[in-house]
This record gives sequence, C-alpha cells and structure tokens, in this order.
Amino acid sequence: MILIDADILVYRIGWSCNNESEKTAVSTIDGFISDILLQLNVDEEEDEYVLYLTGKGNFRKEYAVTAEYKGNRKDKEKPVHIQALRQHLIDKWAAVVTEGEEADDAIAIAGTLHGDKAIMVSLDKDFDQIPGWHYNFVKHSKYYVKPEDGLRFFYRQILMGDRIDNIIGIKGIGEKKSEKILKDCTTEQEFYDKCVEMYEGDEDRVIENGRMLWLRRYEGEIWEFKND
Repeated sequence: MILIDADILVYRIGWSCNNESEKTAVSTIDGFISDILLQLNVDEEEDEYVLYLTGKGNFRKEYAVTAEYKGNRKDKEKPVHIQALRQHLIDKWAAVVTEGEEADDAIAIAGTLHGDKAIMVSLDKDFDQIPGWHYNFVKHSKYYVKPEDGLRFFYRQILMGDRIDNIIGIKGIGEKKSEKILKDCTTEQEFYDKCVEMYEGDEDRVIENGRMLWLRRYEGEIWEFKND
C-alpha cells in the first residue's frame, strides 16, 4: 500500500508552474505522480496506492495555547493553480480529502494499520515519528523507521517545536542539541521527564507541543503521555 502526501505535491508543482498555464500544471503533476509510482515499481492499474489532501478543520487548533497553530501562514501567498490541482487529484486520482485532521494524520493512521506493507511517501520530516517504511521522492531514498527511533524523534520535536507550523519550542534547541539532550534516554518515561525538565517543570507546555506534533495512529486520537 503506497500512501502519498499529495499536499506536498500540490505546493511543489504549483510553485514550479506558477507562471505556466493550468493545463501545464495539471500535466506536470500527473507526470510527477506517475514517476513516483514508477520509482516504487507500482502498477497504476493493479497496485494499491492512495493520495491524501488536507481538507477543512484541524483539531490541533483547539490545543494551541502558546501560539496559534499555523498562525504564521495566514497572509502567505499560495500557488496560482492550487485549487485546480487539488480538484484534479480528486477527480483523476481519487485523492482522499481529510476533515478535522491533516493529510499527515490520515497517512499515519493508514501506515500504522498496514504496518510494514505500507510505504509513506513524503518530504515532510514529521513522518519520521511513524514506524515503518518511508520514501523520499526527491532523494529517491527508501528507509525504515524503528518504533524506538520514531519515539525519540517525536520527543526531539517537542523540544525543538516547529517554526513552519508555529509550534514554539525551546529557544536555542535545534536538531543537534535535541539529539544530545535525549541521547541517554531509553524509555518513554525518561524522554518525557527530560522534556519536562528542559521546559523548567512546565508540564503543560510539553503536553501542548506533544498534542500538536503527534501524528494520529487511529481516528480521533489525542496524544497523552502513557508510562508503560
């Protein structure tokens, strides 16, 4: 089962064809999708693959206290052909449009359901918290995320935040520093406790970031710390 992040494709192709005609943009995205499927040896007629687009509503906005979730994107310009490309993916490629959650969540849910039989296709680093097979279509790189590595990456995200989505982390903590801070942690309790310590005991901030950063593994899931 090939699970494709179509949001990434719409923006990537949309911007590259911003000065081209709608027809050219549509043709380009068709070719791009076919190329991805070819890279993965997928038969468009026989094999299973699903494209996902983010629709209306997002549960994360209810949990954003420190800063508005994606509030930094309000005035950002979008590709000229974005709506045409989205509609084309729905009409021709039967793209699934999510409601109340992001395409990333739907992909993560499907990836969890299908396990190692699925390949999650995206450029979004957020997927590195999801155990299973992943494919970067720019680097032509297929790689596997182990459960323990996915969990570690998630807690690193809690420390770093995400500037793109306006999720505020700890100032001065990035990729290298977050890895160093959590390097000796092996259990989820240790990950959680270290994050609370780094937020100077503010457990609410850890929970807030966790709920906004966590990609759902089942419908309706809201992240909470579980000490196994």
